[in-house]
Amino acid sequence: MTIEPNNAAKSTSIAKSQEATALLTADHKLVSGLFADYEKASTKAMKKKLVTQICMELRVHAQVEEEIFYPAVKKVLNDHVLVPEAVVEHATLKSLIAQVENIEPDGEMYDAKIKVLNEYVKHHVKEEQDEMFPKAKATHINMVESGDKIVARKQELIAQRA
Repeated sequence: MTIEPNNAAKSTSIAKSQEATALLTADHKLVSGLFADYEKASTKAMKKKLVTQICMELRVHAQVEEEIFYPAVKKVLNDHVLVPEAVVEHATLKSLIAQVENIEPDGEMYDAKIKVLNEYVKHHVKEEQDEMFPKAKATHINMVESGDKIVARKQELIAQRA
């Protein structure tokens, strides 16, 4: 099922009965592609459209991680490092998003903020995929059940933002 938020050219792909880590990894790939498209964008209108979608995707992704995935991981791993660090990284991402969201692309400082946001997302994604996801998958967390919860919550959040 494909949902097109804000009439964006690309959209969040939501499929049922996938593992949580597969869904979150798909989000990571989608956002990476949007950042790549931004780097190639030649007009302010296209940049603004891409940033709108990047911000929406990141906000929804962070929210479902914080509400569903992170609490499960923290509980089963008795984690006091990975999840708190990821939550702090999300706070920084949200701050960067606030600096570019709903603002007209106005040149080099705007582009610099998008570049920093992209680099920060890459760092966060690497830590999740290399450290948190493998540890989470090695536990008794029901990844399909968590994935179903993520799908349902993403649909709610996207509908609220539409």
